[in-house]
Amino acid sequence: MTAPVPIVIDTDPGIDDALAILAAMADPGLTLLGLTTVFGNVPVETATRNALQLTALAGQETPVAEGAARPLLRAPAPHPDFVHGREGFGEAVLPPPERAPDPRNAASFLAETARDARDRGTPLTIVAVGPLTNLATALTEHPEMAQTVGRVVVMGGTLRHPGNVTPTAEANFWQDPHAAAQVLAASWPVTVVGLDVTECVRLYPEDLDALPQGRVHRFLREAVGYYARFHLESHGFLGCYLHDPAAVCATADPSLLETWRTQATVIVEGPEEGRLQASSSGQPVDVALAADAPGIRARLLTALKTYGDT
Repeated sequence: MTAPVPIVIDTDPGIDDALAILAAMADPGLTLLGLTTVFGNVPVETATRNALQLTALAGQETPVAEGAARPLLRAPAPHPDFVHGREGFGEAVLPPPERAPDPRNAASFLAETARDARDRGTPLTIVAVGPLTNLATALTEHPEMAQTVGRVVVMGGTLRHPGNVTPTAEANFWQDPHAAAQVLAASWPVTVVGLDVTECVRLYPEDLDALPQGRVHRFLREAVGYYARFHLESHGFLGCYLHDPAAVCATADPSLLETWRTQATVIVEGPEEGRLQASSSGQPVDVALAADAPGIRARLLTALKTYGDT
């Protein structure tokens, strides 16, 4: 049996982030060592609170370290309240967290966790599902991370599929294109799980009917219901894309993706800022261009079913 992959999720929860985090804490193929938070779907302070709430909902004490509140260089964009709601979970409400965040900032937490995992002989995988500011900051402050991290799985970008913020850019890359460019230019192995595959993977409200009744089910019904109504208005179907869960599930089982190895860069300014593009001068990365959508949805739901009747 293959050993679980040790991961840290860098996140801006976010409804699909919540699905991804809850699945990661329950997936036998993963060992979640921590969460680092970043601005994006919500302000970073809200992201940190939400991450702590999700760990409590799952009955876990996973460390949560707060990170960047704004992009490296560009002006901050408005938070997309119309997608995830003002507080990040639509209309779902969770109790205030009882734990405090980890005293380290996100960059230090990532660097120290990567070093410790390497020393144990089980290299860390960072699953980044928000803007990449924390990872770029960590590379600047702790350049050894490019060698100590085993892999970075990035939910972001789009190579062939239209963007979801501009015609050419996906939201996470667009919100901090300089950070995305820096992360893709580093020498660590990178897998890009972008809109080319994530908009092929969908969850519907009725998919949650098979989950055990309890607080996790109630939370997901309310949060996913809100997210599904957004998708109905904006994309014409009552359900949601599984952006962040696709990255998490594929980290546990890489066979769920078909990737293309290519050199790639990110445009950092101008009308196409945030665009991922193949380039003869970029660092080689693995870009997901096809996915086993039923397999991803099934793995997600199997993990969520383990929470039981609580």
